[in-house]
Parts: sequence; structure tokens; C-alpha cells
Amino acid sequence: MHPIGKMIAGLILILVGLGLYAMPQLQIVDWLGNFIILVTGSIPILLILIGLFVIWLEADELKVSKEFDKEDKKESGGEEEKPKQVAKKAKRKPARKKRAVKKESVATEEEPADQM
Repeated sequence: MHPIGKMIAGLILILVGLGLYAMPQLQIVDWLGNFIILVTGSIPILLILIGLFVIWLEADELKVSKEFDKEDKKESGGEEEKPKQVAKKAKRKPARKKRAVKKESVATEEEPADQM
């Protein structure tokens, strides 16, 4: 179906829905009253679900922050380094950086770059 046709079908659905709310002679069922009951009945369960989500999110946040604190304590070691160890670390030569050699593929006339 063409997008314009889908838009027209959506517009028709909107108009029928609004008509059921607006025109009292078409109201076999109290649509607006039932909708209000549905919304008011769903508010408590939505609040419970949102509360559970917040608790779950914050518990995970607390767990992650504790893990980061443990890692920080491990990295610091909790003790100061001995002077000999500090001197050895200072004498070490910096690591040599390796050059990354990139091979560029050049497309020639015989070999096109986009092969499927």
C-alpha cells in the first residue's frame, strides 16, 4: 500500500474514534467513561512498575560504584611503594611505539574496488 493510502486510513481511524466520543447518538457503550476507568485503573500498576525500575537501576548503580571502589583500592595497593621499587620504575626505558603500516589498496582499471 502506498504511504498516502496508509495516511488516509489512519485519518479515517482517527475520525471514527473521535466520532465515537463526540456523537452521543452513536454511543451504544459509554466510551469515555470506560476509557477513564481504564486509565485510572492502570495508574497504580504503572507506578509500581516505575518504582521497581528505579530500584533496579539504582541497585545496579550502587553495585557498579562498589566495583569501581574495589578496583581503585587494588590499583593504589593501599600501601605506599618502597623507594627501591620507585627507583626501578623511574629507570625503565619508555616502551617503543610500533609503527602501524597501512596497506592501501589501489583500484586499478582491471580490478574495480567494489566487488560484490
